Amino acid sequence: MKLVVAIVKPFKLDAVREALTGLGIQGLTVTEVKGYGRQKGHTEIYRGAEYAVSFLPKVKIEVAVDADLVDQTVEAIADAAKTGQIGDGKIFIQNIEKAVRIRTGETDTDAL
Repeated sequence: MKLVVAIVKPFKLDAVREALTGLGIQGLTVTEVKGYGRQKGHTEIYRGAEYAVSFLPKVKIEVAVDADLVDQTVEAIADAAKTGQIGDGKIFIQNIEKAVRIRTGETDTDAL
């Protein structure tokens, strides 16, 4: 089992969700986050004053999948989230040692 964590632009969330649903993935967790990468923020003008925005709004998507689905999941997220512009995001893959569904007590891939 793997945990796929993707940091993407907020307006791409629906496209990513639809792509994951198309793979048969039934659940995911979404968190609104702020951060920056190579783009290092940007400047904005508000009421005539220019100021720097150091942290940009992003969405963090976490989805637990069977190891066999990792490559398809990563490809679906990357295709759905890509704009070709700087700041499209990153995808990270982590191992999951154990998973338990609280309601039924199912474990590991049955719990996904």
